Amino acid sequence: MSEKLSFVSPTANSPWGTYLSQVDRVVPYLGPLARWVETLKRPKRALIVDVPIEMDDGTIAHFEGYRVQHNMSRGPGKGGVRFHPDVTLEEVMALSAWMTIKTAAVNLPYGGAKGGIRVDPKKLSLQELEKITRRYTSEIGIIIGPHTDIPAPDVNTNGQIMAWMMDTYSMNVGGTATGVVTGKPLHLGGSLGRVKATGRGVFVTGREAARRLGMDLRGARIAVQGFGNVGSVAAELFAEAGAKIVAVQDHTGTIVNTNGLDLAQLIPVANKEGVVAFKSGGDIVPNEDFWNVACDILIPAALEGQITAERAQKTTAKLVLEGANGPTVPQADDILAERGVLVVPDVICNAGGVTVSYFEWVQDFSSFFWDEDEINVRLDRIMMNALNQIWDTADKHKITLRTATYAVACERILMARQERGLYP
Repeated sequence: MSEKLSFVSPTANSPWGTYLSQVDRVVPYLGPLARWVETLKRPKRALIVDVPIEMDDGTIAHFEGYRVQHNMSRGPGKGGVRFHPDVTLEEVMALSAWMTIKTAAVNLPYGGAKGGIRVDPKKLSLQELEKITRRYTSEIGIIIGPHTDIPAPDVNTNGQIMAWMMDTYSMNVGGTATGVVTGKPLHLGGSLGRVKATGRGVFVTGREAARRLGMDLRGARIAVQGFGNVGSVAAELFAEAGAKIVAVQDHTGTIVNTNGLDLAQLIPVANKEGVVAFKSGGDIVPNEDFWNVACDILIPAALEGQITAERAQKTTAKLVLEGANGPTVPQADDILAERGVLVVPDVICNAGGVTVSYFEWVQDFSSFFWDEDEINVRLDRIMMNALNQIWDTADKHKITLRTATYAVACERILMARQERGLYP
């Protein structure tokens, strides 16, 4: 008999609760492998660390950090590190589990991991940010490494953070280890195409989904929640294909223009001040009104849990492309399915980032780097092959793309677990 984890009590719509619900839905399609399903319902390892630093004013501040390795049956852990005031152990557990599913869904030789620090990085100076990054890296250094667990950027982290992490780990092991993280600056072993990879993946999977639905992207109305690297890049690529970006929401608010927002003008303003600073380009509306905007494609590219049951009833979209991790709660998933709204789930839709991270890792080991055209060709091929296999599984069993993605991914993970066996 298996006992449930005792250090979290997930609610139905919490990140970990959402993940567990998604796993439960796929059990009927696992056949004999279902006997191993508890493997997916608990992380392999969860590390909580204290991160003390001396602030610029001389005081000592303590921050709580996490690194969770969910499953490593198919390879080393892979997953980002986020700096955010709302980071919790349960959230990091869920994100690490979704990474396990994501890497298996696109058939990368990785497991799933995730990390984070509960901190508002906007309140830190550059010097304090470097200190907290280096101390956190030292604390989790006992479980990360190029062959064990490879962090990457996530919410509020970037190439500079990865450079500090790589340097700290390298100093501690006594040699430069570029492969310990991905998402690094180019001159430190980073890969071309990495910054735009997640947004590109959203576009590639969305373009194929629209084609299968018979939806013409020319003139299609798109609403985007979250306007960082993922949302803005996806928006640009869809606009280049002839679509209209009619609504954008970020942490500053929501802007709407039914005729289409001018992205060439909006993006520079949004990057500096947020979308609501673009006052002349559209109408500023209350955030909740974002879900009422008439659109054909909805791209949630912010944080998890954004599409609730109520919002699922409101949206006019026929296609949802999950640029964020876990943006749709299970009840909303059911409502969207009942309404005939196609959801391309996060674990395939936003897998472009981890795919190019894999390319970076491979290039670091070989010390041979590809040009951006080759990166994009390889990325598009992997994303399309993965999506087509998942779509075939969905059609075969008459299930949603999300359940089909989990069926494909979980089969790969549990087959690896079964064939490796239990040690000792």
